[in-house]
Amino acid sequence: MRLYYRDSYLREFACEVVSSDGLVVCLDSTAFYPTSGGQPHDLGSLNGVAVTVVEEGPDGRIAHTLAAPVAAGPARGVIDWSRRFDHMQQHTGQHLLSAVFIELFGFQTLSFHMGADVSTIDLATPTLTQSQIEQAEQRANEIVFENRPVGVTFEDAAEVEGLRKASERSGELRIVTIADLDRSACGGTHVRATGEIGAIQIRKIDKIRGSVRIEFTCGHRTVARTRLDFNAMSAIARSLSSPFDDTPALAAAQIEKLQDAEKLRRKLATDLAELQGKILYQGCRSGRYIHRGAVTDDIRAIAQSFTACPNAVFLVVSSDPPAFLLAASKDSGIHASNVVKPLLAELGGRGGGSSQLAQGSVATEDALRVLEQRITADWPSESI
Repeated sequence: MRLYYRDSYLREFACEVVSSDGLVVCLDSTAFYPTSGGQPHDLGSLNGVAVTVVEEGPDGRIAHTLAAPVAAGPARGVIDWSRRFDHMQQHTGQHLLSAVFIELFGFQTLSFHMGADVSTIDLATPTLTQSQIEQAEQRANEIVFENRPVGVTFEDAAEVEGLRKASERSGELRIVTIADLDRSACGGTHVRATGEIGAIQIRKIDKIRGSVRIEFTCGHRTVARTRLDFNAMSAIARSLSSPFDDTPALAAAQIEKLQDAEKLRRKLATDLAELQGKILYQGCRSGRYIHRGAVTDDIRAIAQSFTACPNAVFLVVSSDPPAFLLAASKDSGIHASNVVKPLLAELGGRGGGSSQLAQGSVATEDALRVLEQRITADWPSESI
């Protein structure tokens, strides 16, 4: 017997352990909800032993996985009420939101998932505007504040009417009703009135395979999440020495300034690299230069500036990790990619590039030394 069907508020119950298979037991009656319909299972204890997983088997029996064995016979179950009530808030909130999206826009719910921090609903619409989000959230919270009754009835599937979504099951159906709003066939746990759902907040929207997924919180989750949001925004406001309400505009202005500063930095870095490359070339009589150090964007820019000069070749050798870069001017007689490809194949490395710039990596420093020796074999001694 599923006690939660008729009383989702049952926190403790007496039962009988009718079968036991190691850590898995079945009871003659249970208030533990098994994972089903997008709602996670309950936690709690049985005779003081932690219940860690609750699942419905293929035979319809509910299996309770325990942290330690419990003998057959009389037992007492205790539900983790904090977790149970949280699930009741989220699941009833989902029913309310799903009904509101139909009421306002005709958007059907395709699926529901309850996570540890947020829950999601997939809606049968390719788009959802900000205005629609705000309308749905406002309407849902209006119904919360009206504190409409939420009831459970058991009705024959062949005679039931007015369901938000038709049920494919036969026989007796468990119907959860939000007064004057929604009727749904559902086996989950729910609150007695919409006021107990607490505040509903739609937090995020994603497009998923032609539908829209909304992420939402209800009740205690909304309070906790809003507190975290407020603390984060307050910290940002303090760091900007800004009144709380002025923070978004000030942050946007600061971001724009940073973007402008980054553009200027990149231009200056490019100018500096060009100057450094030319200075290195002027001080290098052979037109061949080896730089030992990491292959960075800055050194790549210097190499390209160096090889913009006549008859120039620039090699970067990095030992940690073993990597290289080879740049060559158009008139150097060296095709960078053609030089490194056979060496990489021989040494088991990876990389490639173009006629004027190639780079890659090898597995060991020994392989890197071989690669360097092969590339610079005919270079003038003063360039090494």
